[in-house]
Amino acid sequence: MFSSDLAGTWSGTNGFRLMPSDPLREFPATAAVTTAAGGHLTLVTYTWQHPDDGPQDGVLLIGPTGEDDAVTATWGDSWHQQPTTMVLSGSRDADGSVSVECGYGGGWSWRIRLEIAAAGLRLLMENVVPADQAGPDKPAGPYPVMLLQARRT
Repeated sequence: MFSSDLAGTWSGTNGFRLMPSDPLREFPATAAVTTAAGGHLTLVTYTWQHPDDGPQDGVLLIGPTGEDDAVTATWGDSWHQQPTTMVLSGSRDADGSVSVECGYGGGWSWRIRLEIAAAGLRLLMENVVPADQAGPDKPAGPYPVMLLQARRT
């Protein structure tokens, strides 16, 4: 998936908010990127901190489906997605970034976008509010829940 020269450890910050009207609260974060299965899979592990519940961690395993630029990802997180994993599908963009999505809970969706380059790593997680459940405090459409930005250590 990602070139093995992008493997390594990263440190930076992670912004978190639960609802779209909440501010992103930033805390220190880390990430580690490894490749596996002959470079066909990319494994991203990360740590972050919840404002009330303290240290958290997660894992994202990404691989090709065999159809053009289509990818699948398995995601688990100690705060968001536990005890079960979520399976997301999407694509790899021309710039190498990966975007995946999965629907859940009555029309809601979860999106993850991973960008890794020599200059930095960006892991964006968005919740997508369905139109029929939107309101003044949560407009329809995506909003960032987590934004991890890091530099190679």
